[in-house]
Amino acid sequence: MKRFLELLVLMTMVLSCSKEGSAGSGSGAVMPDDDYSLSHGMIVLGEKLENPYTTDNVQRAYTSIYPTRSRTDIETTDLYVRFLPEDSDDLELLLRKGVDLVDHPVDYEIVTDGDYYHDPEIAEDKITWQYAVVPKDFVFPDVKYEVLDECFIADGDVTTRSGETIDWDALEAESFRLTGNEDMLVPEMKGKKVYPSGRITIVDEDVNGGKPFGVAGVRVRCNVFVKFASTYTDRDGYYKIPKKYSSKVRYRLVFKNSKGFAIGFNLIIVQASTSSLGRRSPEGYSTTVTRKSESKLFKRCVVNNAAYDYITRCSAEDMNLTPPPSDLRIWLFPGLSASSAVMIHHGAVVDNSIISNFLGIFSSIIKFFAPDITIGTNGLSSYRELYSTVCHELAHASHFAKAGKKYWDKYIKFILTSFITSGGTTYGSGSEPDAGYCEVGEMWAYYLESMMYKERYGGAVPSFGTSYWFRPQIFRYLDERGISRSDILNVLTSDVTDRNVLENRLLSKYPEKATVIGQAFNRYN
Repeated sequence: MKRFLELLVLMTMVLSCSKEGSAGSGSGAVMPDDDYSLSHGMIVLGEKLENPYTTDNVQRAYTSIYPTRSRTDIETTDLYVRFLPEDSDDLELLLRKGVDLVDHPVDYEIVTDGDYYHDPEIAEDKITWQYAVVPKDFVFPDVKYEVLDECFIADGDVTTRSGETIDWDALEAESFRLTGNEDMLVPEMKGKKVYPSGRITIVDEDVNGGKPFGVAGVRVRCNVFVKFASTYTDRDGYYKIPKKYSSKVRYRLVFKNSKGFAIGFNLIIVQASTSSLGRRSPEGYSTTVTRKSESKLFKRCVVNNAAYDYITRCSAEDMNLTPPPSDLRIWLFPGLSASSAVMIHHGAVVDNSIISNFLGIFSSIIKFFAPDITIGTNGLSSYRELYSTVCHELAHASHFAKAGKKYWDKYIKFILTSFITSGGTTYGSGSEPDAGYCEVGEMWAYYLESMMYKERYGGAVPSFGTSYWFRPQIFRYLDERGISRSDILNVLTSDVTDRNVLENRLLSKYPEKATVIGQAFNRYN
């Protein structure tokens, strides 16, 4: 795994569109409760706690409240289990079965909350234990697992076989008391459960007068021991958890977005990064993320919003663009300043024989864990810098969706070859074989990045990419004269492989604009 990560970082550097940012990073975390610590590093566990949701413990509570009733009214509903995936195939198998995995045990005291955990008994280059709650009749796949507890988890009052009603709120509170977890209950709730709700917001200092707006489409996950629930924020950052709680709840942001993309990874490669918000009231939690917040949390939220905004704006009512493929994987690399749209998860690059030979035995691993978009966040400290970079890379992803994998293999092969033969120049000089793939792709990405940046931040259209040998100014010129970004993307099919083909395709597609097209290409020849 370590060698794999080293190779992947190297490849990411090689296959990147180098975009510089300014130095600087935020500091300071979301303020925690007084009774525990919160960080965005590794979770620190304390003592093992007695799980109040085990079937045996709920039965004890039931007998305590209803001593004259049948002891068979409480039956197992769920299993608390842990899996030990041996490799990426095992992990993929669990995800396909819809298992919601967390990387830490949930029946331990958390001394320092954080974003990830790795079992000390598992080698650092191996996948750690993955914990989950599954239905009692769950059909286990061929992955190593261990059932930790049989549990009884109800969402509301329960009706027994005899037709009697069980007050689930009272039963749950009694089970917390009997297992020594009464201090987790919120006294003012008096055992009454509520649906946690709140709002997650963020500040872009250069937009909306610096006022907070929603962190959109991000998943909010809550749990108390094995009782899990989650939902997505709406466009304005509001959420309401679909299960009721009466005890303090642990809140986490899971960066798997309702728009169909995920942002990874934590310590090792996972489907989506998580950021802890701490243990809070069952009534809900709201917070505003700013540049002064912890850096990883801020950057994840910005990238989340930028991608949400881009995909939303691809609609027919707005930019009318081919959106990036669904199930898009975006990785953030805090140690890199370069970003890329390698689209490996969607089949590009690793099927190319030259690159496969370069990666060797790690090709199959990369094919599963692989990112589509990589964002190098080193030196990108402001919302606008990150927004600009994400727009650029997602513009590439839209082009990929239009042009296809074979085009992208040629594109990435050119960049890789250019990097190796030119001593580190990502885009080459423009005279190399297949330079046209890069020319068309970068013209489009820098043009769209510039336009979206202006539309968000105002002012003049920035000159992103205009110092290179390719000319994104051509698309800007056409845009100003009635050929829209949608019109432009529509011609960027798999056979438009250089500037000359691009010009001829535009002339063929929009003959009524022949004069304007000719002027644009001649002006920036």
